Amino acid sequence: MMTLEEFAEMALSFPESMQGKHFSTTDFRVGGKIFATLRPDKECGVLALSPGDQALLRETSAHIFEPVPGSWGEKGWTFVMLHTADADAVRHAMAMAWKKAAPKSVSTRHVL
Repeated sequence: MMTLEEFAEMALSFPESMQGKHFSTTDFRVGGKIFATLRPDKECGVLALSPGDQALLRETSAHIFEPVPGSWGEKGWTFVMLHTADADAVRHAMAMAWKKAAPKSVSTRHVL
């Protein structure tokens, strides 16, 4: 189990990550691109994964990762069910999202 605060702390632990706001949603960015958001209304986090990474995580950890409904989910946006989350699995998935969002100039300077 993870809390929203632990999810936020984990997101901010990634290199060059910054917290921001998109409309009324707290988000986490690298190089100006969102890789994670918080959804306190659903008690979950959201990761911006590739569709392939999303499918892989659904195969291995369907109890933690669930596609966001509709076209956002089809693009790889994925709910992280914090009430069943394992911190190691979330860190692994968040690293995928961070790498997808990070500019090459940033990602090549940091080994995750």
